[in-house]
Amino acid sequence: MATLLDWLKRPHVAEWWDACSSLDELRAKYLPKLMDDSDAVPYFAYLDGVAIGYIQAYVAARAGDGWWRDEHDPGVHGVDQFLAEGDRLGQGLGTKMVREFVEFLFRDPSVTRIQADPAPRNGRAIRCYEKAGFRRVGEITTPDGPAMLMVIDRPNG
Repeated sequence: MATLLDWLKRPHVAEWWDACSSLDELRAKYLPKLMDDSDAVPYFAYLDGVAIGYIQAYVAARAGDGWWRDEHDPGVHGVDQFLAEGDRLGQGLGTKMVREFVEFLFRDPSVTRIQADPAPRNGRAIRCYEKAGFRRVGEITTPDGPAMLMVIDRPNG
């Protein structure tokens, strides 16, 4: 948990993610995602045995708190992610992480679509998702403010 707390405080992450000021706050926010009945599942991404990023997936229709009110398909999953090291940005590593995670999620035959919602001014994240195969649907309003809804549908075959 201390690693995630450190990562969330890094400027390139804190610009887009809500920071936690203490381990207690982080535990309160993220430990429920580890419970068996949670629809959100957190993951660390590794490269050569070293943690390089964070990624989470959740069932969009069950997100609650004002999120995805019009989504009723239990096969639609939302994702959020970031790379831990600012000096690793712009090298294709985030795209690789997202692509592999999408492949992982689509191994479950019940997953019909994966969506992301980066801030419209977060060009780096939008480009990353596009390079990973997502397409822009358009700007939406979320409980966190404006977002660019991006989706990738289950491949045919």
